[in-house]
Amino acid sequence: MAQEPQDKTPREPGSELSPTAREMRSAAPYMAAVWKLVGGAVVGVLGGYWLDRWWGTQPWLLVGLSLVGICVGFYAFLHEMTRLGKRR
Repeated sequence: MAQEPQDKTPREPGSELSPTAREMRSAAPYMAAVWKLVGGAVVGVLGGYWLDRWWGTQPWLLVGLSLVGICVGFYAFLHEMTRLGKRR
């Protein structure tokens, strides 16, 4: 018959994880912020490219929407980093 552990003290969340898993968990919000930055730029570039091909306005929509996507991604990145800074 297996014995259950006698220690009933509450554990800190994530204490049962390996050190690598804990570090990955602590880095997750920062990786999400970087993905927001990259995602905004990629959506702007792809949207501009698609609209340019559809309407035949090369390269103006690609350039314009790329700049908008980069600005939106940068704003989302800064917003996320500010939110993470306030949480500490």
